[in-house]
Amino acid sequence: MNGERSSASTFPLTAERAFGLMPEDQVAAAVAKEAERIEEDALYSAKRHFNAAAYWNNLHLVLGLPTALIAGISGISALSGFNHHSLLAGALAILVAGLTALTTFLNPSQRATYHHDFGNRYNALRNKARILREIESLTTSPAELTKEIKALNRERDELNQKAPQTPRWAFTQARAGIEEGEAQYQADKQ
Repeated sequence: MNGERSSASTFPLTAERAFGLMPEDQVAAAVAKEAERIEEDALYSAKRHFNAAAYWNNLHLVLGLPTALIAGISGISALSGFNHHSLLAGALAILVAGLTALTTFLNPSQRATYHHDFGNRYNALRNKARILREIESLTTSPAELTKEIKALNRERDELNQKAPQTPRWAFTQARAGIEEGEAQYQADKQ
């Protein structure tokens, strides 16, 4: 989760595991435990990216709407024949140029989209881990379960490497929301 939790939370290597002598039920239990870890990591990562996306989307609106309005006022002011309007038009044009430069530099719309995309990717990973733990583990061989959990772990590691960093406040908000039950399915509450 980009530094918040270790993604290297794999099973400890024991002699039984090293030589493939681990009983099948222990393999299934170990896979289920690791799937829970992946689900938790993915949940927190998704939520923090959605929080960051919301911030960047709001910033896009905060910068974009005034810029558009001021540009319109500046244009109208420039078209009027009075001198004090020319001064106002010039000041507004400078303000528009500054806001436009800031919006271009920060590119909040693209950042919002990028964080939202990673939030969706983490949610997809979480769903795969849950399905592996709750459904596939009932009918899948230990060898196949081990292969699948390793693939999910690789996917999590790849997402963690490629995802943009999120600010600390996004994680803090994510944790608070999760603890308040925002991310819990109704079916799981019963």
